[in-house]
Amino acid sequence: MRATRGWSIRADDLPAHFERQYHCLRQALPDDVGVGRSDIVQLDQDLTCIETRYTVTRDLAILSQIESQEPRLVVTLGLQGQSRFIGDRGDEVVFNEGYTTITAFNSSLGERQYESARPVTQLRLALGKPWLERYFGESKAERLFSKGGLLIASHRPTAPPGLIAAHQLLSPTTRGESGTLFRHAQALSILASELAPLFADERQGSARFNPQDKIIAARARDILCAEFRTPPSVEALSRRVGTNQFKLKQLFRHYFNDTPYGVLLAIRMDKAYQLLKSSRCHVGVAADFVGYRHASNFSAAFIKHFGVSPKSVAKH
Repeated sequence: MRATRGWSIRADDLPAHFERQYHCLRQALPDDVGVGRSDIVQLDQDLTCIETRYTVTRDLAILSQIESQEPRLVVTLGLQGQSRFIGDRGDEVVFNEGYTTITAFNSSLGERQYESARPVTQLRLALGKPWLERYFGESKAERLFSKGGLLIASHRPTAPPGLIAAHQLLSPTTRGESGTLFRHAQALSILASELAPLFADERQGSARFNPQDKIIAARARDILCAEFRTPPSVEALSRRVGTNQFKLKQLFRHYFNDTPYGVLLAIRMDKAYQLLKSSRCHVGVAADFVGYRHASNFSAAFIKHFGVSPKSVAKH
């Protein structure tokens, strides 16, 4: 996603009004910036739902500053398109279509960036620390906020139950005060689906895997990092680190939340992105650099991974 060079606007300057029909606070984009709005609904004392639908006519940065007495956890489901948050300390969070991103913070200062002519639909559920303590216990909630600042707690594909519940929550039939209870129920379904992996009992993980398993997983990933152009097969990689294919896939899922191929793809795409951005080389050169024989296959994989074409990255 390219850096935003278009308009900037403060979040506090976005016009807002209460929509009685939909029982929500609505923040709308100015007409000269694009079409879109964010609908904000308070579902519980410590649970807020924000639905955002934007199509901007020029690159847009929305400057925001959130000061909260209590730490907040935000679960963002990317339903369409891509956006990015850049914090004042250089923190960067990319919200991708098909992924759930979970962030934790006490305060947040930065800008949310949107690209022109690229529709974005996102569903955010903002939770207070008391809500987390109520459902998951004080120790697990405290673990998320112990580091302070902005923490990216998780970024993984949205689970099917969470995706279904999200679409039901956003259905027009759930709008209005009469639908609040239904939306609350769907929000709880989403949180149960998306937070379960994050708050999984650590004792289960430690019982299945030992310190040596962690070393094996790290060694396998290091091999993929070093040999991303001509990587070994999963079978060969398993032999080199002293395990079998099934166990290696389990280790990658546990420690990296991905498959060996998924980790390799991420390494290749990140290497290609950095090369394109720093050297502005031809797409074919970047494709060859990360081990793709055909530039067309590389471009398709790059677009699917980042949501933008490699050519657009090389131009900016």
